[in-house]
Amino acid sequence: MTSFLLSDGTCDLDQIPCCDPDAFRARVVAACRDGARLVATLVLPIRAQDALLALLARDRASSAEALAMVLPADRRYPSLSAELPQAQAFERELAEMHGLLPVGHPWPKPLRRHADLETPGSSDGHSFFQLGGAGVHEVAVGPVHAGIIEPGHFRFQCYGETVHSLEIQLGYQTRGAEKLLLASPPTRRQIVAESVAGDTSVGHGIAYATAIEKLAGLEVPVQAQATRALALELERMDSHTGDLGALCNDVGYLPGASWYGRLRGDFLNLLVELSGNRFGRGLVTTGGVRLGLPASELAGFATRFENAAADFERIADVIFDAPSVVSRFDGTGALNQTMADELGLVGPVARACGSDRDARRDHPEGIYRRMPVEIALGSTGDVMARAEVRRAEAGHSATLIRSLLADVEIGLAGDPAAPALGRLPPSSLSLAIVEGWRGEIVHVAVTSKTGELTAYKIVDPSFHNWFGLAMAMRGQQISDFPLCNKSFNLSYAGHDL
Repeated sequence: MTSFLLSDGTCDLDQIPCCDPDAFRARVVAACRDGARLVATLVLPIRAQDALLALLARDRASSAEALAMVLPADRRYPSLSAELPQAQAFERELAEMHGLLPVGHPWPKPLRRHADLETPGSSDGHSFFQLGGAGVHEVAVGPVHAGIIEPGHFRFQCYGETVHSLEIQLGYQTRGAEKLLLASPPTRRQIVAESVAGDTSVGHGIAYATAIEKLAGLEVPVQAQATRALALELERMDSHTGDLGALCNDVGYLPGASWYGRLRGDFLNLLVELSGNRFGRGLVTTGGVRLGLPASELAGFATRFENAAADFERIADVIFDAPSVVSRFDGTGALNQTMADELGLVGPVARACGSDRDARRDHPEGIYRRMPVEIALGSTGDVMARAEVRRAEAGHSATLIRSLLADVEIGLAGDPAAPALGRLPPSSLSLAIVEGWRGEIVHVAVTSKTGELTAYKIVDPSFHNWFGLAMAMRGQQISDFPLCNKSFNLSYAGHDL
């Protein structure tokens, strides 16, 4: 059995070959050892048979492929996770959503469900890993936290101050976003997609629009492509600015926290000018964008952006030269590249470990097909590397934004009206991969035999990276957790869907 190569991220479902569970496991594991990555899993009917579909991305080849397995009658199959750690969350999700049983999974605990809360008196599936021995103690944090943040539970197994194991339990705000998107009329689906993770509205909005455009065969006008990229890079800059300020706050460096806290507002205000919303909501629509920058506003917009970008670099020079900051960032919460690749980590967290992947370059869409993207890489995989990658990425985003604003051919001041959306093809699948500020965002859209949207899958970068945070805390002081947690800055909402 061979995999099926997606053509420009799309394929006919009936063309995907299906195999038995043993062959499926062997092929997926072999593909990932050969450089592929698991980016999404779905359960779909293929040629009248229920099948498990795995979508794999090959970054160096800028390609994606599909593999399918016919579901056994008992819904049991040999687990991928024992040999492929990056599959662990996918398989836990498949078990709780579709009743598939990954035989041999090292820790087949529900990913989001809380059996003891759903069924009074039951504790099945919700028990935590525990260490034994004299001197070992357990620390439980959350799900309610001392701040305006989302709910999540962290269970530490410690010997003295040293963390030997951290287990993260999420799922407290599961909203059924994928089902809601399918149940919504087409005019509301964009709004649902933008709400998957509120701080990544532009990234998820572009991913949804791209998935539908691929199905429909729509080519987005160049001006609209440029406007989308401008918004996506502003979202990256405002988020990295906020993260660096928050990291300063966590180590008690209040000048950096204050400066970057103020500066993030400048980037958000630029998004308001572009889209009418501080988080870019309502800008992207299927086939294009709803707004653009008139020619009369380009010069003022560019000036305000240059002022903010210059302030970003000036503040960064001070922060990264402060001994009290450097001493706390260096060596804290380190992961190596081998671990990052085995776990399937994405985004700045992976790049801080030296993993050279970025969807803007590896799986380019829209204007990124004609714009070179510089990739920021670290090597130490610690808090310092994650901070330095954020700083460098913000600088690279600034360069891209200057190119967009200066390119007369792109013409941001032109008419950004979107083309009409035609009928979607039947029995088809499309895969959209977008590099959000946290990392790779994946949206998968599937149509029925009548051309209606019948299945939809969303994979936020946090889905991959939460387990990386747990591994980064091993051997660390428990007092380092707030700093490590902020250096990952993952989304509860994006994970819980």
